[in-house]
Amino acid sequence: MQDDFHRTAVGMSDPAVHLEAITPSDSTDLARVTRALWVGQAGDLAVVSAAGESVTLPNAEGLIPIRVTRVRATGTTATGLVGLS
Repeated sequence: MQDDFHRTAVGMSDPAVHLEAITPSDSTDLARVTRALWVGQAGDLAVVSAAGESVTLPNAEGLIPIRVTRVRATGTTATGLVGLS
């Protein structure tokens, strides 16, 4: 399949290139730092930011434009999680 953009640098405002189904974990980082998260079913979302900060986003749903290294199992009730990078 032809990809006219394969040699183009990907910026933060460009569409995601990688998609990763996320299983929350208290001990394992994601394969890549995200540029956004998709939350399919609303709930709390406990994350570790790319800057190393831990925070819980209450009642998160839809496209959340945050860079995270981990989605924690403890404190996360949201489901249908996909990392976009």
